[in-house]
Amino acid sequence: MDEAHREEFRARLAARADEIAQTIAALDADLDALAAARGQDTADDEHDPEGVTLSAEWSRIVGLRAEQERERDAVTAAQGRWDAGTYGVCQGCGKPIPVGRLRVRPMAMLCVACAERAGV
Repeated sequence: MDEAHREEFRARLAARADEIAQTIAALDADLDALAAARGQDTADDEHDPEGVTLSAEWSRIVGLRAEQERERDAVTAAQGRWDAGTYGVCQGCGKPIPVGRLRVRPMAMLCVACAERAGV
């Protein structure tokens, strides 16, 4: 991978890490707001004609946050590979991961052929 591409991907990883941190912070704020809305009241919100229940919204936000945490872990792992000098190298076959694939999936650990064999 040439130096221009290396800089591009380092910047993409850093930008994605920042986006994830902002999203997690926003989701945490949403969870705090829901917790405040719930308060000490244990009223049944399951039959609220106003829309989605607080419990359902809580579950949705927790799921979104978990997905962001998985994405953050993937970015952290990619940054670790960067620091180790193995970023952009397929962990399956040891060949370079094509630049096009890294543009679509900057956290990719496998080339297309190895990813297809692995079923991911």
